[in-house]
Amino acid sequence: MKVRVWDLPTRLFHWLLAVCVTGLVVTGEIAGDAMAWHFRFGYLVLALVLFRLVWGFAGGYWSRFSSFVRRPSHVVAYIRGRKSSSSVGHNPLGALSVLALLGLLLVQAGAGLISDDEVLVSGPLVAKVPNAWVTAATTFHTTVGKFGVLALVALHIGAIVWYRLRKNDDLVTPMWTGDKDVLEPVAASVDSAARRWTALAIAGMCGLGVWALLAWAATAP
Repeated sequence: MKVRVWDLPTRLFHWLLAVCVTGLVVTGEIAGDAMAWHFRFGYLVLALVLFRLVWGFAGGYWSRFSSFVRRPSHVVAYIRGRKSSSSVGHNPLGALSVLALLGLLLVQAGAGLISDDEVLVSGPLVAKVPNAWVTAATTFHTTVGKFGVLALVALHIGAIVWYRLRKNDDLVTPMWTGDKDVLEPVAASVDSAARRWTALAIAGMCGLGVWALLAWAATAP
């Protein structure tokens, strides 16, 4: 039987984030005039992550943190093979990767706002913070943060391939269609028109918040 696992807002978030992270990597490598788009992608990533954090409490059942975040002891037991976990949503390791990526992207975006390469570009909030913060943020943004995001993305893709080849578990199709084949009845994520309008309102507020931050950055220090 099929069950709705990923609601439309979660799916749109996922694929938009994938496009934006790819755009960030490409524009960051090209540099020069492409940095204008690098900043735009960064602002969108910030808004998307803020949305996902809110949606982790307001979204469909399998998108909520309460459905996949587990205690450390549960994660250790799962790793050691002593405890199984539902394959409908995120397993304990997948949950850790989701939280790690969201957290790192949030920090990376924040660091980008106060980074300065001292050559061509600087973040919109550079003038609002001490120089020591700018130096630390720039170093983090171009080293630890950058390669950390790339590593987590590579791990995510590798896990998808591994599950497909070793466990014959297709994780990509459900993220396109929203539905997944299950052997036993499980809770379904509500994906109604009302819920989608709610998601749009939340996304709008997150976008407005990022816009307000940038507007404040543009004011005199």
